[in-house]
Amino acid sequence: MDERALEKLGWGPPFVDAWRARASTSEQPARITADHGVEYVLGTAGGELRATLPGKLRMAIRKGDSARPVVGDWVSYEPRSQEGTTVIQAVLPRRTQLARKAAGRTTEEQVVAANVDGVFLVSALTKDLNPRRLERYLTVAWDSGAQPIIVLTKADLSANATAERERIVQFAQDVPVHTVSAVTGEGLEALAPYLGPGRTVALIGSSGVGKSTLINRLLGSARQEVREVSEDDKGRHTTTHRELFVLASGGLVIDTPGMRELGVLESEEGLRDAFVDIQEQAAHCRFSDCRHEREPGCAVRQAVREGRLAPERLEAFHKLFQEAARPEYDTPLQTRGRQGGKRKGR
Repeated sequence: MDERALEKLGWGPPFVDAWRARASTSEQPARITADHGVEYVLGTAGGELRATLPGKLRMAIRKGDSARPVVGDWVSYEPRSQEGTTVIQAVLPRRTQLARKAAGRTTEEQVVAANVDGVFLVSALTKDLNPRRLERYLTVAWDSGAQPIIVLTKADLSANATAERERIVQFAQDVPVHTVSAVTGEGLEALAPYLGPGRTVALIGSSGVGKSTLINRLLGSARQEVREVSEDDKGRHTTTHRELFVLASGGLVIDTPGMRELGVLESEEGLRDAFVDIQEQAAHCRFSDCRHEREPGCAVRQAVREGRLAPERLEAFHKLFQEAARPEYDTPLQTRGRQGGKRKGR
C-alpha cells in the first residue's frame, strides 16, 4: 500500500490507528471523493475506483450500526475489483462531520461531509448576503468540530464590499471573514492558509453564491459547471452531488449542492459558539436558567435595551434554539450542571 499516495488525500492520524485496529489484510483504505447516491467514487493508493454498498453494510446502516458513507469518509474496500468497480466494506471512525437536520419536520441528521478541517461559509456580496443565514451556517459549522471561515464572494459586483464585510464581522466574533472575487482573484491569497497539504475544507452556501466558480479558480480549471442567472449574480452553480477535489497546493475542497434549507440539530455547543456575544451577557443574568424572555434581572435583554446587543441577534438565537431538536426549551448559554431556578451566588 502506497501511503504517500493516500497522504495526498488527507491520510494520517487518527485514520491510520483506526485502520490498524481493523487488522484486515484482505482490505485496503480509500477516501470517498464523490457521492452519486447509489454509487461512490473512491480515491485509492492506485487511483480511482467506482464502489457500491453491499447488502450487509446497507443493513447495518438501517439498523444504526454503521454510518452511511459520505464524501470525505475513509473506508475499507476489497481490492479485488471487476472492471474498475468494488464494494465498501466499512466506514472508519470520523474525526469531524458536517451535519444538518434533514429537510422537513423530521429531526433526522443528514451528514453533508466528513473529516473536514475547515468549513467555508460562502455568501455573495449581492442580494444573497443575509446575516441571519450566516448565523445558521455558523451554528452548524461550529457543531461539526471543524473551523468555520466566512467567505464573501463576488466582491467585483459590490460597490461597498468593505462596509458589508464589517457588518458581518460585528457578529462573527472570532471567526475569520474574507472578501474575495473568483473573477478578478481579489482576496484569494488569504484562503491559502486553510488549504495546506492534506487539509480538507468543505464549502456550504445557498445556490448562486459562487461556490463552484470559486473552486474552479482554486483549481485553475473549469472543473465545476456554472450557469448564468442574472446581471447581479453571474453564476449559479449546478452541483447536484458532493465531490472532493485536490488542489495544486495539496489542499482538498469538498463542493456541496446549494442548500435550500439548513436545519439546525440539537447543537448546544454550536449555538454556544455562534452566539458568544449573548453567552457573555448571559453570564450576568440573575438566574442561572434564564431564558432571556421575561425573567427579571436578565442581562441579555438589558444589553438589548442599552444598545450593546442588536435585537436581531437575540431574535435569531431564540429562533435557532427553538428549531434545534431538544426535549424542552432550556437555554444553552449558561454554565453546565446548573440547578434550575436557583439564583446564582454572586
